[in-house]
Amino acid sequence: MQTLWAERILTHDGWRRDMTLTIGHDGRIATLAPGRTPGAQPHACLVPAPVNAHSHAFQRAMAGLTEARGPGGQDSFWTWRRLMYRFLDRLDPDQVQAIAGFVQMEMLEAGYACIAEFHYLHHGPDGQPYDDLAEMAHRIAAAARDTGIGLTLLPVQYQFGGCDARALEGGQRRFGNNFDRFAALCEKARQAVKAGPADWVFGTAPHSLRAVAPHDLPAIADLARGGPVHMHLAEQQAEVDEVRAALGARPVEWVLDNVEPDVRWNFIHCTRMEPRETEALARTGAQAVLCPITEANLGDGIFDGARWLDHGGRLAIGSDSNIRISLTEELRQLEYSQRLRDHSRAALADEERSTGRRLLEAAATGGARAAGRASGSLAPGQWADILSLDTGHPDLADLDGDPLLDSFIFARDNSSVRDVWSAGRHLVREGRHIDRDRLTEAYRKATKQLRQGV
Repeated sequence: MQTLWAERILTHDGWRRDMTLTIGHDGRIATLAPGRTPGAQPHACLVPAPVNAHSHAFQRAMAGLTEARGPGGQDSFWTWRRLMYRFLDRLDPDQVQAIAGFVQMEMLEAGYACIAEFHYLHHGPDGQPYDDLAEMAHRIAAAARDTGIGLTLLPVQYQFGGCDARALEGGQRRFGNNFDRFAALCEKARQAVKAGPADWVFGTAPHSLRAVAPHDLPAIADLARGGPVHMHLAEQQAEVDEVRAALGARPVEWVLDNVEPDVRWNFIHCTRMEPRETEALARTGAQAVLCPITEANLGDGIFDGARWLDHGGRLAIGSDSNIRISLTEELRQLEYSQRLRDHSRAALADEERSTGRRLLEAAATGGARAAGRASGSLAPGQWADILSLDTGHPDLADLDGDPLLDSFIFARDNSSVRDVWSAGRHLVREGRHIDRDRLTEAYRKATKQLRQGV
């Protein structure tokens, strides 16, 4: 058992002061009660630690390396993607594991307790499977065992190069499977999850309407066996145009008419939705998984967060390309994008909660749903996914409740993350992951050769 005392704590039913929280041997919150138990570890402020709900771990090694202007005088998501495919030609399983370990460590130090890995790097550079069909999935799992982070593993089905069912080319070949081989890969990847801690979860991910056969969507979802299902949707205008030309409807329209999405479904980005699509998709119970830093970096567009929340939509936050790992910056970017578009302030606040609190609580509860994880709030029976804030900085000192959380999100950064627990595993202490030095050195060795000639 671990016993924590909080001067202030954001619980499942609001802010409380002078509370003791105990973590059971099973990694779940056992009790939450007023007063201070003798010997309890003191903390100034405890809040739920969210899930990072969308990540491509290997792309962390590319961070900052794709910011030069393209050869035609313009750059876009599509030119960035070509550079990413060239980068893929160099990656081997050992490098992928080291990169994943480093990015997971950074996520923990940023305040995330779990990662939902949208895992589509399956095969060797020539597109041929490894001897173990799920070799790369096992490497993601091995990294998660090393770092201690919670894991929702989402193997990705990626069969075609476009809506016309053209063959995969170049770097895409490392992603590709027909449905039968993907089903076999899922079974092997599921074993990696079963061999992990009790809080690990398995789900599946049809990459997008461009990359899978639409008629395979129900079967891909069934492979999750009740776990979460994630899919890219309406990220780029060229994607919207291609889907409309091939399927006779915009991506969100087609999904609403043919998939009947519910709470298991999680749609990533959704930056190219019309107002009526935003409202209709929000009402289904499906979640929007947003990656504001990556969406800004790639010029995807601005998700209509205010409309989405106003119509009962749920959202989760991810770091996607991992160009920058920061929970506060993701939430801040989401809010600021709404303000810039609508010429407003406090766009995502409501009458009862400030902007920062509404954003954090939405990310915590939505991230838990996206990951299929029993977390998202500090309440007995939930996984002990906990973030302890360092309130020693002048920006946070002498603040309470929502103003404290607002100052953390809008005025501070990762340096205000003091401690983090994932399912009761105390992994970040005084701002540092307990195995930071080893994980960092492994990352340096893995990326040294990759970066030569970039």
